[in-house]
Amino acid sequence: MPELIRDGVPLNFEVLGSSGPFVVLTPGGRNDLENVRGVATAIASDGYRVLLHDRRNCGKSGLWFDAGTSEQEIWVEDVVALLDHIGADRVIAGGGSAGCRLSLLLAIRYPERVSALLLWWVTGGHTAARELGHAYYGQYIELAEAGGMDAVAASEFFAERIEARPGNRALLMGQSVEAFTGTMRAWRDFFDAGADLPVIGATAAQLQQIDVPTCIVPGSDDIHPRRVAEELHSLLPDSQFEFPFPREELPAIKRMPLEAIMERFQERLGVIFRGFLTERGIGRDGRI
Repeated sequence: MPELIRDGVPLNFEVLGSSGPFVVLTPGGRNDLENVRGVATAIASDGYRVLLHDRRNCGKSGLWFDAGTSEQEIWVEDVVALLDHIGADRVIAGGGSAGCRLSLLLAIRYPERVSALLLWWVTGGHTAARELGHAYYGQYIELAEAGGMDAVAASEFFAERIEARPGNRALLMGQSVEAFTGTMRAWRDFFDAGADLPVIGATAAQLQQIDVPTCIVPGSDDIHPRRVAEELHSLLPDSQFEFPFPREELPAIKRMPLEAIMERFQERLGVIFRGFLTERGIGRDGRI
């Protein structure tokens, strides 16, 4: 796959489709680009070009540690650099959970670059802020303080990053415990500060300024409460709320194995988002 080197950090990316309006889709958590390939393939088949990428510190991209800005914010700047690299002036931005946060921040920081939003699993609330802050950063602070950088490198997440890109080991081990834990604490502040916001990472005033067609698919757990998605829907002036599964399918869905549910969910997202883009004429009437 091609890479873009930005500030010394290699960013792994791929574009599906050869013509049409640009879409960027970002997965949730620390997942790599394969996590959204199903949705991306469905959208690309309808005449769009879809940018997939591994965020820095994720997938096959490089590691990076800098307490001067949060991961969420640098991920936005990386997306802008990738869009410039592939020649996309404007883009339909979408993602789930962490990818949803990135997409919203992109629309807030670069409104002239975003023509529509495709969002799922909106994160918000004290439980999400606490648990995500610990999962992404807190647990590695504890590992580093207890066992040094060797313990961090041996953790499942960082071991996978090293396996995906062996040079990441030297970057990780080049960090002192003090520098590494300082960065982790600074990055965790993004979640601590977002606990009382409508969605983590954005104020109500910022969200109300996003004036592009938006499709929102809610989650249904403590990290992605339905109420948070509903509040986002109420704040965005041109948003549409869509449930992931028809009500009549829910009993059968609940009996399926988790892997099958996620596969079905990806299929449904493809149907929902393709329908939304077609209904709104996004990318097909000059609006993009």
